[in-house]
Amino acid sequence: FPVTISPIKINFLESVHCKKLILNGDIVDCWYLQKGNKKHQWKKKHTRFFKQIIKMMETDDTKVIYIRGNHDDFLDAVAPFRFANIRVLNFYIHKSKDRRYYVTHGDIFDSVTTGMKWLAKVGDVGYSILLRLNKYVNRRRRKKGLPYYSLSQKVKKQVKQAVSYVSDYENELVKLARSKKMDGVICGHIHQAANEMYQDIHYLNSGDWVESLTAALS
Repeated sequence: FPVTISPIKINFLESVHCKKLILNGDIVDCWYLQKGNKKHQWKKKHTRFFKQIIKMMETDDTKVIYIRGNHDDFLDAVAPFRFANIRVLNFYIHKSKDRRYYVTHGDIFDSVTTGMKWLAKVGDVGYSILLRLNKYVNRRRRKKGLPYYSLSQKVKKQVKQAVSYVSDYENELVKLARSKKMDGVICGHIHQAANEMYQDIHYLNSGDWVESLTAALS
């Protein structure tokens, strides 16, 4: 699922002051940019986003951990990589008080994005259509004073296979954390924010900044 740069992302970052910022994949949607037409080009909002990241590094001495996602898989050519306060990685071990978390985007546990990229791109088109419809629906809802409504989240919850997929995805990541002798796992990828305990493993999914408008704070 794509995560595109939006004013919401930038406004959120402008309100945050932190010592460590983990960007858990799909920050730059290269699949979107690779479409090559005028609509799908690098825009001022993309530049503004990264300027805000640099400002956080300069003002708050923020350390930035950029985890490679499936939509920014161009990073495969450079990860792991370090420059100044930025580290580009495939995974990261985050320590929070007395707990250790395995941080991964999570696409390696998605057989569609890893084994059938063409099918993932078909899904990407459908998801983009839902996002455009979502803007129209929520514009009308705002005029009526109604809260935000996510079409894609509603569709996913109504499809039995999607519900089963999310459950399998969470279980696989929990197994990974346990095999690494971690206390928890932090992931993204499926745009499904979650904060759950699986026996001894803490499962956190940061969701996304496009629809869920969620992030994990430590």
